[in-house]
Amino acid sequence: MILDAQPGIEVVAQAADGRTAVELARRLRPDVSLLDIRMPGLDGIEATALLAGRGVADPLAVVVITTFDLDEYVYAALRAGARGFLLKDAGAALLAQAVRAAAAGDALIAPSVTTRLLRAFADSAPAGGAGGSGGSRWSGVGKAASDGGVPQPLDPLTAREEEVLLAVARGRTNTEIARELFVTLSTVKSHVANLMTKVGARNRVEVALWAYDTGRVRPGQS
Repeated sequence: MILDAQPGIEVVAQAADGRTAVELARRLRPDVSLLDIRMPGLDGIEATALLAGRGVADPLAVVVITTFDLDEYVYAALRAGARGFLLKDAGAALLAQAVRAAAAGDALIAPSVTTRLLRAFADSAPAGGAGGSGGSRWSGVGKAASDGGVPQPLDPLTAREEEVLLAVARGRTNTEIARELFVTLSTVKSHVANLMTKVGARNRVEVALWAYDTGRVRPGQS
């Protein structure tokens, strides 16, 4: 009801459980899939992995929403490939913003958890990068660096890409980055795409996490 009331957003299907949600998403290919953490049959984390995980050839944009402000849910959702994470008390405006951001290739994480999330994610990453039993999150991007073993890109980042990287890590949108760096929106999008390719990231969230993992952004910076 909330999303259907937003201009430019159309709800094309609803599902009462996780398995049905995955089936509908695969068949209808929506611009964005909004998944609850807790769903019968298949939870939101598992459903996200099936729709947007590393092994998915043509991943969908997924935004995860939950009542529970628990770090373990946030970590698991982002590792599974989610492009956004919101709490159910976020409100209609932020919910619509998250859906639009995901559709545009951006990422939106609830402001209440963003700083804590990135700090904890970076601090808890083992040598070689986070990623649990599945191996390094940044597999295949290059040789391990001396600062904690986080893989570095084979093709070094340009000075402008480093600037865009820091802005992404601080939660800036493409429009905000364009304004701050005095460049066009298309230029920012091109730099972000290059960054994802160079560091082996699937989305802006992973680009931001890579910036923290490599020490380019320190906890508390904004």
